[in-house]
Amino acid sequence: MKPPKSAAPGRLLTQVAGERRTGALIVGGPPGGTVYLVDGQVTYAESAAAPGVGELLTASGRLAPRTWQAALDAGTSRATVGQLLLDQGHITQGELELCVLGATYDAAYFALSPAAAPVDFLEDATHWLGPVVRVDPAAITRESRRRARLLDEIFPYPQIDTAVVIPVTRPPRERITLTAAQWELLVHSDGQRTPADLAQLLGRAGYATIQELRRLAAAGLLELPAPREPAGQPDLVRLPRMRGTAVDIQRPVVPGTDGPTVPIVTGARPGLASGDPPPQQRRPDSATANGTAYRAPRLARRKPGAKLPKEMAAEPAPAPPSTDEVLLKRIRTALKALR
Repeated sequence: MKPPKSAAPGRLLTQVAGERRTGALIVGGPPGGTVYLVDGQVTYAESAAAPGVGELLTASGRLAPRTWQAALDAGTSRATVGQLLLDQGHITQGELELCVLGATYDAAYFALSPAAAPVDFLEDATHWLGPVVRVDPAAITRESRRRARLLDEIFPYPQIDTAVVIPVTRPPRERITLTAAQWELLVHSDGQRTPADLAQLLGRAGYATIQELRRLAAAGLLELPAPREPAGQPDLVRLPRMRGTAVDIQRPVVPGTDGPTVPIVTGARPGLASGDPPPQQRRPDSATANGTAYRAPRLARRKPGAKLPKEMAAEPAPAPPSTDEVLLKRIRTALKALR
């Protein structure tokens, strides 16, 4: 199979429609889509960025999910899913046509909006829904251009149509007026859903959802997605910058067994050399000026209940320099009264 050529999808649609061909116009690239034709007339269109007929009918509550799934199982292989829904009385002809038209125009907007994209035409391909409606390709092209122009008038930032919707953490103004549809979109935007996900979740048309999101972005209530990188350029990962050290870089380090040996003095504290800090300001493991490191002596483990050595028991505990003697006397008096 030859690779698809890059061309304008709208121009190729006009060409195959003029030749009254039957098949599927496949448009690649993000988001891409597929437009189905029968004898040069558009019967359906689908795109990953727009909800389909099944999503619209089930999310809105018009059809139960099990009813839709049963129609898919019975009519997909024969491309008669729409006709089965009509024959079994689950939906009326007008409701189905209106839903198919909405899904077709939504998907055609995404499929035909790129100026150039990889396109290919698959002969004699039909959609599993079946020919419910037939639309002039010229009307599809005009409507797609009109929708793109209206969205640019609201807020010219097409990346919003397909990127993840992320509301801002703080509104730009003290008071903001929202419609019910805009409020619903903000409530259900969890930082992971795209406009297509929101449209499918709420049972709304994709284009109407994008319109409200563009208005929210124009009001400063949405985080603007980053522009797309040009094709062929790899995605770069930006590493965080170091903003400081987490430890004191001036602290002396005693090498381990792999480095030169530093004598360790245990027992009584060595005399102070010039430049050494006083004992009360010295850390337990700190180096002195004579090249040795002082390590505080460790006491042997005592059994529970054992008495302290005489030299340690006789030495009174020094009171903190900031202790209030009057407060200590009051505390002792209160403790004696409680005994």
